[in-house]
Amino acid sequence: MSSPSLDPAAIAADVLREHAPGFTARLGIVLGSGLGGLAEELLDAVAVPYAEIPGFPRSTVVGHAGRFLLGRLEGVPVACMQGRFHLYEGHEPAIVKLPIRTFRALGAEALLLTNAAGSLRPEARPGSLMLITDHLNFQWANPLIGPNDDDWGERFVDLENAYDPELRSRLLRLADELGVVLHQGVYCGLLGPTFETPAEIRAYRTLGADAVGMSTVPEVIVARHCGLRVAVVSAITNMAVGMSTEPVAHGAVLDMAAQAAAALVPLARAFVRTFGEG
Repeated sequence: MSSPSLDPAAIAADVLREHAPGFTARLGIVLGSGLGGLAEELLDAVAVPYAEIPGFPRSTVVGHAGRFLLGRLEGVPVACMQGRFHLYEGHEPAIVKLPIRTFRALGAEALLLTNAAGSLRPEARPGSLMLITDHLNFQWANPLIGPNDDDWGERFVDLENAYDPELRSRLLRLADELGVVLHQGVYCGLLGPTFETPAEIRAYRTLGADAVGMSTVPEVIVARHCGLRVAVVSAITNMAVGMSTEPVAHGAVLDMAAQAAAALVPLARAFVRTFGEG
C-alpha cells in the first residue's frame, strides 16, 4: 500500500528515513510500560525522539522512553516504538492513527504490540505472558470516528480476526519451543488513569475479560483499518484489584514488567526471525 505524499504518516516516515536512508520495515513493534528493553536489542539502530517527528506528541508516562527506532533484529528490518500514547494523557483518540500508519508507510506488513496488563485469571500470575485473542473496548472511544481516510482503508472495519490467527499460532508454537508459558485471553481496554474498582473487575470477568489495561485497543483498530496484521502479547504485571492482597501501583507494575521481559525478549526475537524466513 502506498500512502499519500502529503499524508501526516508519509511525512513522518520521510523524516525517519532521513536518519536511515532507504529503510523499509518488515515488522513494526510497540513496546509498552517497562518493556522498552527490547529496543536495545536492535542492531545498527537509529533512534529518533518523538519530539523530532512531525505530529508526534511527547510521551509523558514513566517507563516510556518516547523514541522511534529503525534497525535490524534477527536480520529483519524492524521499526519500533519505545513508548506509546494513551487516551488518559489527554490525547484525542485519533492521535493513535499517526504512529500506526507510520509503520505502514515505512513498509511494515505486520505489527507486534506489547503492553503491561493486570490479570483476571488466577493461573496467569504476575511475571507471566498472555497472548491476546480478542478485546473488549471499554475506552468508550474509537480512533476512526469522523470522516474516513479512504486512502488508508474502508469506512467499516471487520474486527472478527483482528488478532491474526496465523500469527497467534506462530507465537504459541515458538513459546512451546522455548519453554515459555504463554497464556491466552481477552484483553479489556479501559480508559484509565485510575485502576479499576473491585466491582468493575467482577463485571469485566463476567463479560469474559482475562486481562485489563489502558492501551492497545485503539492501535489494533487503526492497524486493521490500514491492512496491518496484528499480534499482541501482554506482560502480566499484577493481579487485578480484589484478586490479591497486594496493592496495585505503577512502580510495582514497572518492576514486574521487567521480570516478564525476561520471557518476552526471546519470544519476540524468535517471532521476528520468522519474518526473515522463506
